[in-house]
Amino acid sequence: MIVVCGEALMDVFDAGATATGNTLDARIGGSPYNVAMGLSRLAQPVAYCGAVSTGFLGQRLMRSLADEGIDTSCVQRTAAPTSICIIGLDAQGVPAYDFYGERGADRQLDASVALASMPGDARAFHFGSYAMVVEPVAAAQRALIGREHSRALISYDPNIRPTVEPSLQAWHDTLTWMLPRTHLLKISEEDVALLFPGQALDALASSWLAQGPRLVVITRGGEGALGFTPSMQVQAAPMQVNVVDTVGAGDTFQAAMLTWLAEHDCLSIGGVSQLDAAALRDLLGFATRAAAITCSRRGADLPRRHELP
Repeated sequence: MIVVCGEALMDVFDAGATATGNTLDARIGGSPYNVAMGLSRLAQPVAYCGAVSTGFLGQRLMRSLADEGIDTSCVQRTAAPTSICIIGLDAQGVPAYDFYGERGADRQLDASVALASMPGDARAFHFGSYAMVVEPVAAAQRALIGREHSRALISYDPNIRPTVEPSLQAWHDTLTWMLPRTHLLKISEEDVALLFPGQALDALASSWLAQGPRLVVITRGGEGALGFTPSMQVQAAPMQVNVVDTVGAGDTFQAAMLTWLAEHDCLSIGGVSQLDAAALRDLLGFATRAAAITCSRRGADLPRRHELP
C-alpha cells in the first residue's frame, strides 16, 4: 500500500468566451490527489490521506476516489469549501495557476486523526505541493513524516505554487526540513530555478543526496529527466508527443516512478538505495513515457497500466 497525502481540489479551465462572460470547465485535481489517481490507474494499491469538503464539489472528489478504487479510510470530511484552481493555458499548453482557498477543506487535516487512521500495510508515503507549506495540514503531515520516515519510503515533490504561498523562503525551509526525512526527491527544473537561481543541477543534487535522499530526480519538461544517486548520474531523453497541455504531467511522472519501484520490488528504503544505472534509466524512461501520455490529453487525465509497456 502507498499512502498519498495532500490537497484535493477542482481545476477550473477557461473553456472560451460567451456573450456575457466565460465558460468554465471544472475537473478534479490537486497534485497529491492526481498522484493517488495515477497510482491506482497504474494498478497499485493506494490510499489517499487528506481533508475533503462535504459540499457538492467534495462529493465529486470522493466519487472519483471510489470509482478508481482508492482507499479512503484516511480521508477526513469537513464543512469547509473545496479549494479552486483557475488554470489558463498559453499557446504551448503550459499552464498558469491561480488558487482560491484560504479556508479550503484541503488545509484542514487533523494530525491526531491522520496518525490514527494510517493503514498498517503502508510501505511508502508521498507528500508534496502546497499542503506542505500551509497550516494546519502541513503540521499534520510533518507529524506523520516524523513517525514513518525511519521505516517506510518517503517520497517528496515540492511542486512550488507561489500563488498559494508567495514566500519562497517558506518553500525553501520546507525542503530543508524534508531532506533528512526523504528517500526519493523529485523536483522540476522550474522549481529548482525558483529556489536556487543560477545553480548547477548536478551540484544541487549532490548537496541534497548528502543530506538524506537516496535518489534525486530532476524533471526537465521537454528536455527529459535526470536521475542522481551518490554514485551515478543518469539522463532520460524526452518523448515526442503532440502536447495538448502539461497539467498533471509531473504528478504522472511521480506516480509512474513509484509504480516502477513497486513492480520491481524496490519500493523501500533499501530498494531505492540499490538501484544500478540500468535500473535507474529504465525507471526514468517508464515515468517519462507515462507523463507524455498525460501531456497528449486535456487536463490531468493520467494513463492506465495497459497504456504503458
